[in-house]
Amino acid sequence: MNDYLVKAMAYGGFVRVYAVNATDTVSQAQKRHDTWNTASAALGRSLIGGLLLGSTVKGEDTITVRVEGDGPGGTIIVTSNGRGEVKGYIQNPYVSLPLNEQGKIDVRGAVGTKGMLSVTKDLGLKEPFSGQVPIVSGELGADFTYYLAVSEQVPSSVGVSVLVDTDDSIKTAGGFMLQMMPGASEEVATALEERLQYLPNISTMLDEGKTPEEILDFIFADESVVVLDKIPVQFKCDCSKERFAAGLISLGAQEIQNIIDEDHGAEAVCSFCGNKYYFTDKELAELKQEATETN
Repeated sequence: MNDYLVKAMAYGGFVRVYAVNATDTVSQAQKRHDTWNTASAALGRSLIGGLLLGSTVKGEDTITVRVEGDGPGGTIIVTSNGRGEVKGYIQNPYVSLPLNEQGKIDVRGAVGTKGMLSVTKDLGLKEPFSGQVPIVSGELGADFTYYLAVSEQVPSSVGVSVLVDTDDSIKTAGGFMLQMMPGASEEVATALEERLQYLPNISTMLDEGKTPEEILDFIFADESVVVLDKIPVQFKCDCSKERFAAGLISLGAQEIQNIIDEDHGAEAVCSFCGNKYYFTDKELAELKQEATETN
């Protein structure tokens, strides 16, 4: 279990904490979308944020994150669930910018500083819950933090970090999320703020061989951390030829006939994972028949 997420609590349950190693998960996304270094970091941070938020819901329930900034990366969409599965893509995977003033990958430059971050939770109810906030940083960790404070009224701190190697591959990727529960004292909040100021990048700590549990121990120093759960995480897409077939049927018989006449077959490509599905003329004719019967 290389990639996994730890759920824990500290300060007698007044602080809920999560830490994740998502190196293989982000690496899988980088390979599938052939992202360049700055796009890799932006997509990777979004995937980590999605995993952290996804860990707060149950099983099949899903969370979809949309980052719509004004940077060259374009829109980033990530969907995760309570089982540690995540998928996502960045509109323009080919973004490679010069390092920023701190000598680090310029994620803000790829994402932009104007736009919206929105989160939709589908908890199996009639209507999904949706909240959105303006992008306040573009570095994404601060943006997830701001979303939780404004939309969910939970004082939080989110850190998301991706270390990209010189060949554009992912060296390490991970993050953490701290949430203050009702009744937590100002002293606890102040102590954590001070600790977080001196916290190295999570990806650097992972590169040094630290585990998610050790990262939490570092954050909380002498305070004991009680681990509640440990779940494997992975990049996983639920696309299928059947799903794309249903999408074609919904276009209607005439539109399917147009595809047969003009293209003599169809190729569908999943935005989330890059998988391709081919439909022959014969298969399209069968789908056209289904569309006709449906209507």
